[in-house]
Order: sequence, then structure tokens, then C-alpha cells
Amino acid sequence: MVSLAVMRCNGLNHKLSITPCPISLFYTTIHFPFFSRILLYHTDYDDSFSSSSPPPALLLSPTQSIVKSICSLVCQSYSQQSHVRLSPPRVNLSVEADSLTHEQAITVVASLASEAGSIVALSFFYWAIGFTRFRYFMRLYIVCADSLLHNGNLDRAHEVMQCMVRSFAEIGRLNEAVSMVFEMQNQGLSPSTGTLNCVLRVASEMGLMEYAHKVFEEMCERGVFPDRTTYKLMVMGCCRAGRILEADRWLSEMIGSGFIADNAMCTLVISAFCEKGFVNRALWYFKKMTEMGLVPNLINFTSLISGLCKRGSIKQAFEMLEEMVRKGWKPNVYTHTCLIDGLCKKGWTEKAFRLFLKLVRSDSYKPNVHTYTSMISGYCKEDKLNRAEMLLCKMKEQGLAPNTNTYTTLIDGHCKAGNFERAYELMDLMPNEGLTPNICTYNAIIDGLCKKGKVHEAYRVLKRGFCYGLQADRVTYTILISAYCNRVNTRQGLAFFCEMMKLGLKPDMHSYTVLITAFCRQKRMKESERLFEEAVMLDMVPTKETYTSMICGYCRDGNIGLAIKLFHRMSEHGCAPDNITYGALISGLCKESKLEEACQLYETMLDRGLSPCEVTRLTLAYEYCKKDDSATAMVILERLDRKLWIRTVNTLVRKLCSEKKVGKAVLFLNKLLDKERKLDRVTLAAFMTACYDSNKYALVADLSEKISKGIG
Repeated sequence: MVSLAVMRCNGLNHKLSITPCPISLFYTTIHFPFFSRILLYHTDYDDSFSSSSPPPALLLSPTQSIVKSICSLVCQSYSQQSHVRLSPPRVNLSVEADSLTHEQAITVVASLASEAGSIVALSFFYWAIGFTRFRYFMRLYIVCADSLLHNGNLDRAHEVMQCMVRSFAEIGRLNEAVSMVFEMQNQGLSPSTGTLNCVLRVASEMGLMEYAHKVFEEMCERGVFPDRTTYKLMVMGCCRAGRILEADRWLSEMIGSGFIADNAMCTLVISAFCEKGFVNRALWYFKKMTEMGLVPNLINFTSLISGLCKRGSIKQAFEMLEEMVRKGWKPNVYTHTCLIDGLCKKGWTEKAFRLFLKLVRSDSYKPNVHTYTSMISGYCKEDKLNRAEMLLCKMKEQGLAPNTNTYTTLIDGHCKAGNFERAYELMDLMPNEGLTPNICTYNAIIDGLCKKGKVHEAYRVLKRGFCYGLQADRVTYTILISAYCNRVNTRQGLAFFCEMMKLGLKPDMHSYTVLITAFCRQKRMKESERLFEEAVMLDMVPTKETYTSMICGYCRDGNIGLAIKLFHRMSEHGCAPDNITYGALISGLCKESKLEEACQLYETMLDRGLSPCEVTRLTLAYEYCKKDDSATAMVILERLDRKLWIRTVNTLVRKLCSEKKVGKAVLFLNKLLDKERKLDRVTLAAFMTACYDSNKYALVADLSEKISKGIG
């Protein structure tokens, strides 16, 4: 007889809050020959027999007869299917499951394993768990696994334990099943890497990534070594849950262990990282994976091109396209659609249209509904609604049916242009095409109305949507939050934010940015900081707009130190400052009279190919003029192209004249005459007025003489 110890898995109980289940509570059989086992371990025999001694083996109770009959049927059914299979055949028994007790089922499994072999026992096991009453009966799994273990069939025993994990996860008892997996180690069945992977797969599919992480740690402590699949499951689970920082850690550990990702994992990693704004990190992993031996396919390249386009890195996207073609992959309609969409989002609609025409003329690929929708979106953004409408007609002529997103895009374009009448017409037209306006369609109209100040009409449209059974989503709430924040009613905006969270609608980074921007405008930096840190703590990635708003807020509040600190923190989240971000910080430095630092930042911006906006150009040049350093101001402006230089100098001259600083103004005006024969009338009038008011008539005479002689 095999002695079964009753032991508890204290380590797991402490770490995972799993209540371990002793084997003695589940196990009722031991390994004796078939008939002896039935008689010894069932109490369904005649009461006249002593409990201390077994009855004669020849006298069988009705229960024993049923067990013997079922065993015979299983063997007969199995023999009829006796041919090579990768998995045990599922037997077809005439016995109804309801007529079989739980005790009889576990006895049949143990008996078959002992008398007929592991595969026959598994055949009955799989038949039994097809019924709910046996599927969630844990003793059946334990007896079956232990029987297979005593047969020396470890792989099949692990297979049963993995089946138990999947089955009990279906009814929310994953914790209990995992506890039993560890408990079986005390009976000689140590958890395997395959079982670990099964638990991690189930946990990640259920979104229980913290639990998966703890199971991973526990199994590693027990000497179970993770393989490529283990890391893949952790990475993909984190990616699907949007936990990119955790995914990054697991992926780094995986690569450090020498495991190579496959194409499916590569695609998911690229898509997830790009969606959260970590495009540079996605590029790094793509390069690292290819160096380790991964051969990227068309889908991998297209995913990366899509991520680059969404970020606005069109040049890099086309470079990746060239690399893809060099590797022998021909771009398909989805690749082209990503590029067209990226070009349109960048405002390069005509370039996008040329690529669109290339698809139209292609014999291999034709534009699909998504391609047309991207082009329509591009024209709507440029307020070229006639072209957008023309494309809608064209796609119908080509036999392509526009979808809800196509109409929503066009409706959004008309709403932004203030053409609400046409937007309503398109919405009413949708049912005729077999389409139903969804919450996105209503959001487009509501957003347009709110931006035009028609909040009450937006509420009426929203109520109409509710009448059709629609429910407000995160975007709806964000629109309303933005509408009230723009009206300097942050209290109501915050109320909508709280209501959204109470309804279980998780705000995204845009929702947080809207509130952060509103508080920054009001110099309420404590509230902005709290919201910013809360978003980061929830694994959200602050955008360029979020950082720019915070930097502007700190500069308004006179806290330039924190603004600089936050500016340098942008790279942590893969954000690259744009000319607005640089401009805000430069203005803040100028207010603090830190002109040298402001000038260095200005030069860095130009070195990175960013064009400073007029306010930035003018502010920095004017501050140097105030310091009686017009020479430096001129040097700062020299790096601008001719058109921007002329425009900035004209504005600077007018500003200096308005403050009666004629001496400084004339220096720039003379420089302007060297480059431009024809002076701006407004600039000239401002200068002459300032000279007369300052009694500096000689300057007017000199300027008039230069103009009359055509100097320059």
C-alpha cells in the first residue's frame, strides 16, 4: 500500500493566498488489483460483513457490478477505435452520466489505469469530464493523475492537471486548482514547465497578470525552469492588458535569456508598444529580434509602418517600407492604407492621394473601404468636403459599401466645418444603406456642437441617441469634460470625470490631459500634478500635449525649475517636444531673464529641424533688445529662412516703435531694407509715427532718402 501524507503547501499559501487542499480529502483509492480495490474501498456492500475484514471477492454488490460493466464497455469501445492517435480517443458509452455516481467514476478511472493502461483510463476520463457534474469534481482529476503517475506516465498525469486548471478556471476556481497542482508535488508529481505555461495562459486570458506573476515566482522557486513559451505568455498577457512597462521588463528578460520571439509575438509587441506611444522601443525590439534570428514577415513590417505613421514619423515609415521591399516583401493594400492614413494625418493629403491613385491603377491590389475612409478623413481635416463627398460617391461606384466609420468620418468633417444640416442628412441616410449610427457617430456631432458653443443642442442630440438604446462612452464624457473646461467650468468638468469613473468607464490619457490643461490654465498646479501622477500610476503614457500643458502651467506659475525638470522627463515616455513645447519653455526662461539658457534651447530646437513659432522668435529677440543687445537679437534671427525673417523683423520693429524705442527699431529697419526693397506699409507708418512722437525727424529723413534711392 502506498502511504499518502497529508501536507500543506505553506509557501504558496503565503504568497498567493491559495488555500491548499490536502490529498487525503480527495483520494479514496490505492493500487491493488481491480476486484480487491472495489471491495476494500467502497462501503456499498452488505452490512453483515465486518468493516475490519473484506467480504469474499466473488460476491459483488450492484455498485461493483456497474463499475465492472462500465470498465468492460470502456475497453470494448476503446478497442473499436484502436489505431494510432496523438491523443486518447473519447469513448462512446451507452451509460447515462446521471446513473453514475462520483465514487463510481473515480473507481472506474483508477481501475482502468491499473488493469487496462493509462490511455484507456484517459479515454473514460475525457468522456466523464464532458458532463458538468464530473467536470468540476476535483477528486476525479486527482485520482486520474495519481493513477497515471503510478503507471509511470508523467506526461499524461501533467496533461490531466492542466485540464483541471482550465476546467476550474471556467467557474472562478483557478486558485483552488493551482493549489492542488502544487499539492501534488508531495505525492511525487512535481509541477512541470508545461503546467506552469498552462496556468500562465489561463491567468493571462483572464487578465490576472499579478496572479500570473506570483505563480511564475513560486514555480521558479520550486525548480521549474521557464522556457520561451513561458516568457511569451507573460509578455503577450501584459501587452493585451495594456501594461507596457511590465511587458518591456518581461521581454528584456526573455531576450537576456537567449529566447527568440516568433512572428506572432513580434506583431503583438509592435502593435501594443506603438499604440501606447513607445514607438522607439518597438523599433529597438524589432531590430534586436531580427539580430537574434527572427525573419520578419509582411505583417511585422506593416505593424511597424502603421505605428510609425500613427506617431507622424512618415519619413521613417517609408524607410521601413524600402527595407521591407529589399527583404523581398511586396506591400499589400493594408500597408498602403497605413501610409495613406499617416500622410493624411500629417496634412499631406495630396501626397496621400497620389499613393491612393497608385492603388487604384494597380492590378494586384485595389483600395478597400478603409483606404477610402482614410482619404475621406484627410480631405475632411483640410476642409475639402467636396472632394470627400466625391470619394464617397466614387467608392459606391466601385461597388464598395461605405461602413459606419466612413459616414462617421464624413459627418465629423461637416460638423467641424459647421455644416450641421448636411451632417444630419448623412446620419438620416445611413439606415437606407443598412447602417445604424453608433455612439461614435453621435460623438462626432456632439463634439462639433460643443466646439461651436451649442452645448444645449448637443444635449438634445445625445438624448436622441439614448432613445435609440445607445450609451455614453469614454469619448462622450471626454467631449463634455472638454466643453465645460473650455468654458472655465472645471468643477463641472471634474464632476463628469468622476461620473465616468463611477460607471466603470476608464478614462484614457486624453481625458486626463483635458483636465490637466484646464487646471494649468488656472495656475492650479497642485491639481494638475495630482492628475498627472495618477495617470502615470495607472500605466498611462503622458503625451506631448500633456507635457506641454504642464510646462506652460509651471511657466505661468513662475516655477521654471519644475518646468525644466518635466521637459527633460519627456524622453522617459518616448515623447519628443515640438515647437510649442520649446516655445513655452523659452518664454518662461525669458520671463525669468535667463536669456542664455533660452538661447541655448532655441538653438537646440533649430538644430532638430523645428521651426520656432512667431511668438517664440519675437519674444527672444525682443528680450535681447530690452537688454541693449540688438546684435545678439539679429544673430538669433539670422538662422530663419528669408520669409520668416522678414515677417519677424517687421513685427519686432512695430513692437519697438510702440514702446518708443526708435533707436533700436531703426537698426532692424535698415537691415530689413537690405533684404527687402518694398517696406511693409504698417511697419513704415509705425516707425514714422514713433519718430515724430520722439522728435527724431532726422531718422525719418534718412529712411525716406534710402527708400527714394532704392537702396537695398
